Amino acid sequence: MDIEALRTTTLAFVEAHKAWTPFIAGGLAFCESIAVLSLFVPATVILVGIGALVGGADIPFWPVVIAAAVGAALGDWISYEAGRWLGPGAKTKWPLRRYPELMAKAEAFIGRWGIAAVALGRFFGPARALVPLFAGILGLARLPFQLANVASALVWAFVLLAPGAGLLTWFHR
Repeated sequence: MDIEALRTTTLAFVEAHKAWTPFIAGGLAFCESIAVLSLFVPATVILVGIGALVGGADIPFWPVVIAAAVGAALGDWISYEAGRWLGPGAKTKWPLRRYPELMAKAEAFIGRWGIAAVALGRFFGPARALVPLFAGILGLARLPFQLANVASALVWAFVLLAPGAGLLTWFHR
């Protein structure tokens, strides 16, 4: 199944089963935030489409935003904990050992921005799922990580879903 077929199928399902929209948005955001799984799930494109459906299909906006934020925060938390569990030795394990320059860039990014890197990383495609993993590997403290994780997940979900929901509503006036 190609990406376009997946997007079309998911959006058709959401339109037909509106009550499931928060769960679908949460699941997609979760998949988008897991370090390896995010490579296989084109969640950002689908979530933008869901935002448009929210605006045009009378689906409540805030439950979808909250579900997407919870999914994203949970995915980042799991990636972070995997990084903590693997520790600095993860640099020598597959697939990270194949990309030493990526690990060096992640270390520099987190070294420069500290915990703010978690919030900033969420808004940059490839970094979205990797920054929490690297934050765990580098041993960033859990509480500051979780505060940045949850706050940025809420903002990310809103920014991703609001334009479609709001623009369609505005056009219908």
